[in-house]
Amino acid sequence: MAGALKARGATVTTAESCTGGWIAKAITDIAGSSAWFERGFVTYSNEAKSQMIGVSEATLRDNGAVSEPVVVEMAIGALRAARADYAISVSGVAGPDGGSVEKPVGTVWFGVASVSGQG
Repeated sequence: MAGALKARGATVTTAESCTGGWIAKAITDIAGSSAWFERGFVTYSNEAKSQMIGVSEATLRDNGAVSEPVVVEMAIGALRAARADYAISVSGVAGPDGGSVEKPVGTVWFGVASVSGQG
């Protein structure tokens, strides 16, 4: 990924909930990542998702934070806020509490977005 982004002059951003910045940390552990990593958003709370990257309160209310619609909005919102070329988002139920029958502990959704609309 690093080589392809650098060759294209493209950048990537992250929007993370349950991982708390771990993806951004893993990316910045790669030598030279400053050439293609724009920034990371840690949006652990619903308020942070709305305020920092524009996730709709209605989407959060109707689907819950751990859902496909939310990670899609997270990726698109991060893409716009960072003005990056690609975005990766994640939200999940890390546990040990907080799970439900519909969304048990370990449920994780990932989202990806690009300015071209193609991954």
